[in-house]
Amino acid sequence: MRKENVTDSEIIEMAWCDKTSFDSIEFITGVPEKDVIQLMRKNMKPSSFRMWRKRVSGRNAKHGKL
Repeated sequence: MRKENVTDSEIIEMAWCDKTSFDSIEFITGVPEKDVIQLMRKNMKPSSFRMWRKRVSGRNAKHGKL
């Protein structure tokens, strides 16, 4: 469940940052990884989304625990 004061833009900014893990995003915003991915897909051009997914898929920093 998303926290009230968090905007889509803030979530996208955190997701775009290589140093912010999905766990951190969920802790801060209440939005789980799968919903972050859906939000990114909805708000990005297809080529930009594919580039982002390729970049974060195998990255330890994006999947590390808090």
